[in-house]
Amino acid sequence: MKRLLVTGAAGFIGSNFVRRVLEQQTDWYVIGLDALTYAGNPANLENLADTGRFEFVRGDICDEQTVSDLFEVGLWGVINFAAESHVDRSIHGGAAFVRTNVVGVQVLLELSRLHGVDRFVQVSTDEVYGSLGAEGSFTEVSPLAPNSPYSASKAAADLLVRAYHHTHGVPAMVTRCSNNYGPYQFPEKVIPLFVTNLLEGRKVPLYGDGSNVRDWIHVQDHCDALIRVLQDGQPGEIYNIGADNELSNLELTCAILRQLKQNESMIQRVKDRPGHDWRYAIDAGKMRCELGWSPQVDFEQGLAQTVQWYVDNKPWWQAVKSGEYRNYYQRQYGTREGAGS
Repeated sequence: MKRLLVTGAAGFIGSNFVRRVLEQQTDWYVIGLDALTYAGNPANLENLADTGRFEFVRGDICDEQTVSDLFEVGLWGVINFAAESHVDRSIHGGAAFVRTNVVGVQVLLELSRLHGVDRFVQVSTDEVYGSLGAEGSFTEVSPLAPNSPYSASKAAADLLVRAYHHTHGVPAMVTRCSNNYGPYQFPEKVIPLFVTNLLEGRKVPLYGDGSNVRDWIHVQDHCDALIRVLQDGQPGEIYNIGADNELSNLELTCAILRQLKQNESMIQRVKDRPGHDWRYAIDAGKMRCELGWSPQVDFEQGLAQTVQWYVDNKPWWQAVKSGEYRNYYQRQYGTREGAGS
């Protein structure tokens, strides 16, 4: 049985990844670590312990003793989702982003070096590349040019991964993915925020003129790509993950409105965020050619399924938006605040 440590396991992508692994990899045992800060929700992992191949530990990736104890069981691999990840929050205060996204990664890398793990994957973001003009796509050799405290902290972590591989031989890889959507996404992000606002009869806040462009990928496709990197990726390499599905924020908003049979009168224009990157686009050719992965979820179908998930799971997102979910996990796990979800 391969023991895999998944950090940030109670967050959006982390919890979807845990579910995907338990469905597909019957010889993998998953240890999920999460500090259960605001974006980590134990409800995302409900009933997974029943599989007999999953256990959850509340802990901070910056807490070296807690993390070290998990390595003592003999880990085959580590995949790090733990991060402060919301750009707007990083603009208002960057300290937590440096702590979790840089210091926490160094702790994981050092312990991976000491314990000789076979695989280490750092889940990064296309935002480390900065902003594109109207033409071209980011490749794995594109220069790093982060424009927010969030993306700068992720770029710093990527460079630490490179250094630990080059200097210490840690079998580490970096993945950089475009914007994800799907179930269990925290409703400060654009798709769940807009969907849940509309379900509540509220308008959706669209930044600026809505011309900013993003490449959207379903979280299921992202998770499948990460499993492929864990299995077959080459240590020291970077892998871009994207779906060639570029939409402006206005186009995305209109697609959500159509799904919920609303019109553009439900759009509320708001002041643009400072330093808002105009366009991201990913060239995922390396993943396709070297690892044989390609996205499988059509965007229109995936968006419809995602909207329906939020329609069908009102108690989940209502508890998140009201803050009640925090009362639940504080009763279950205590009130300690950390980082890493």
